[in-house]
Amino acid sequence: MSQNQIIFGANYFISLIPKADTPCWICWDKGFSEDVSFASFELAWTSFTSPAKRVTLSSAQAGRIHPTQKPVALYAWIFNRYAKPGDKILDTHLGSGSSRIAAYDAGLDFVGLEIDKDYFDAQEKRFAEHTAQLRLAL
Repeated sequence: MSQNQIIFGANYFISLIPKADTPCWICWDKGFSEDVSFASFELAWTSFTSPAKRVTLSSAQAGRIHPTQKPVALYAWIFNRYAKPGDKILDTHLGSGSSRIAAYDAGLDFVGLEIDKDYFDAQEKRFAEHTAQLRLAL
């Protein structure tokens, strides 16, 4: 059992979440105009009691490997505000692996699950490429 949760897309199934009342929703504004035919923002339910927050980050990413791929910067923003050193992050819908990369960069423990082998293999490659880059200490 996790102590805290952040669930993207929860507005589509809020009635299935026990104790769904919370003041802390995260609104990810993707930076699109209101004229797009798809959602210009995404909501994430959280179990936190802090005030609701909005983060504006473009969803445009080169080399997308998943249709609902979120930017690494979105997870970095989330981990910076809601994770503490020593926390273990569990992502049950790993997809493109953006959460894994952000957790790695933040020094957090991470467990990710992905049911689709093609997506899993693609994020494995993406993560290997990310961690293989030379990092210079400033």
